[in-house]
Amino acid sequence: MKVLRFADVIASGFVSGKRVFIRADLNVPQDESGNITEDTRIRASVPCIRMALDAGAAVMVTSHLGRPTEGAFKPQDSLAPVANRLAELIGREVPLVANWVDGVDVAPGTLVMLENCRVNAGEKKNDQAFAKKLAALCDIFVHDAFGTAHRAEGTTYGIAQYAPIACAGPLLSAEIDAINRALANPKRPLVAIVAGSKVSSKLTILQALAKNVDQLIVGGGIANTFLLASGFPIGKSLAEPGLVEEAKAVMSAMKARGAAVPIPVDVVVAKSFAADAVATVKSADAVADDDLILDIGPRTATALAQQLKSAGSIVWNGPVGVFEFEAFAQGTETIARAIAQSPAFCIAGGGDTLAAIAKYGIEKEVGYISTGGGAFLEVLEGKTLPAFEILQKRAAA
Repeated sequence: MKVLRFADVIASGFVSGKRVFIRADLNVPQDESGNITEDTRIRASVPCIRMALDAGAAVMVTSHLGRPTEGAFKPQDSLAPVANRLAELIGREVPLVANWVDGVDVAPGTLVMLENCRVNAGEKKNDQAFAKKLAALCDIFVHDAFGTAHRAEGTTYGIAQYAPIACAGPLLSAEIDAINRALANPKRPLVAIVAGSKVSSKLTILQALAKNVDQLIVGGGIANTFLLASGFPIGKSLAEPGLVEEAKAVMSAMKARGAAVPIPVDVVVAKSFAADAVATVKSADAVADDDLILDIGPRTATALAQQLKSAGSIVWNGPVGVFEFEAFAQGTETIARAIAQSPAFCIAGGGDTLAAIAKYGIEKEVGYISTGGGAFLEVLEGKTLPAFEILQKRAAA
């Protein structure tokens, strides 16, 4: 994937004194009082901002926060807490600018934060007149928000159409490199782990991966549907009987390529969905009518772990059991530790996946942890993300 990178623009010596507009992903969680509860995305935005400042640019950075109504700003929509936290991280004042679409006053070597971009009318629908106004604010547009790369909005796509220069920031560049390494040109065998509550929410991902991966590990409610498709009893477990034929089609597609969807040989069940429910390990063919399958069993986990340790590349999206409950966390922990011990390059994404990585402290052992939820899923579906598309077009122009 060929795109212009901000590092290359800086290396050309063009940035000093220029106006740089950075689209970051600063959409952080907040408590009821508006206090930031987790600042990973703000910290992840700092390298790009420092690059621009160090190069002598006049720097503008913006992001969405929450789900504001266009044209109707409310105090809870404000990026003020984000600006304050960014100021602490970079050790300088970060003025917050409202009503910025028609012009921004920012001097070379300084930084301003532009108020919540999704408050502006025309942002979500990528209104072309609005996009041209955005482009007029800058000499260089830097997209550094992978979490929004699947959306064709004013500050993610439109501005990139019309800005004099449009390029990928360091965070977006790292995502591109990781995606290429894991999916476009992977070291084999390529193993994908796709887990979640519903096949329907990830059916297109499963279908796309079935054309490319050497092994497709399914977990959670998705695995229950595949168990059902394989003729196993699942009791009262979460599943989608209406998608059994689709599950069979995925297994057939894998089998036709000499690949596999490993079906659990044992599972961990309970009579109720609760943290204090009694966990019982059963053979996959011995699940009772009143059982809930809440995790893969130890024999299944051990077998999958061995395969992961010999993988060449791993794509991981979703825990394989209800890992939030300790009695049903063993499967996910075994998978997580096998990934950590594997020499394979692993790209992991999705909120629950990141929570599992943090729980088991394997951040440094995972090759790349993606910052984008929806964008990561669309990449797994084989879709071309709008942000990648426009940056590739601009690079080729």
